[in-house]
Amino acid sequence: MARLTVNTIETAPEKAKERIAAVEKANGFIPNLIGVLSNSPQALEMYQEVGKMNSRNSLTSEEIEVVQITAAAHNGCDFCIAGHTKVATKLKMPENVVNALRERTNIEDNTKYQAIAQFVMQLIDKRGQVSDSELQAIKDAGYNDTNILDIVMGIALATLCNYANNVAKNDINPELQPFAPKK
Repeated sequence: MARLTVNTIETAPEKAKERIAAVEKANGFIPNLIGVLSNSPQALEMYQEVGKMNSRNSLTSEEIEVVQITAAAHNGCDFCIAGHTKVATKLKMPENVVNALRERTNIEDNTKYQAIAQFVMQLIDKRGQVSDSELQAIKDAGYNDTNILDIVMGIALATLCNYANNVAKNDINPELQPFAPKK
């Protein structure tokens, strides 16, 4: 049972109704994250608009999901782990990579994804104040300044979602349950 109101189109503030309706039309259901974020139409707008920007950044779709799954796992957000695992599955990311991200373990056969995952955890743990050697490690993996800032943007987006879900203690929608971490 969520600790914050999970709105529907009918119960959401007027300024959020159109956004919720669009989500339901696009997905066939309203993720509980959207229902919670709609309590603040500005938070919902931020999530959706930054999400659009994040989807067209300098990283590949798979690299974006590496950031999102790693941040969700590191922040303990099972809802976001489930949602982004579903996306990663649609992208046909290798199961061993997705499992390593979810479990925050080493990705044996993909040094670029491992470098991103490691950097995401360092950024979160150190609130951005990574060492010179940690910054150099992501650059040595082939990422440039633009990519690094796009990783930071992805973490900012993930933080909104992860923290909102963690505060609310959202239930994972049935549509996302197959992708949820096993407890």
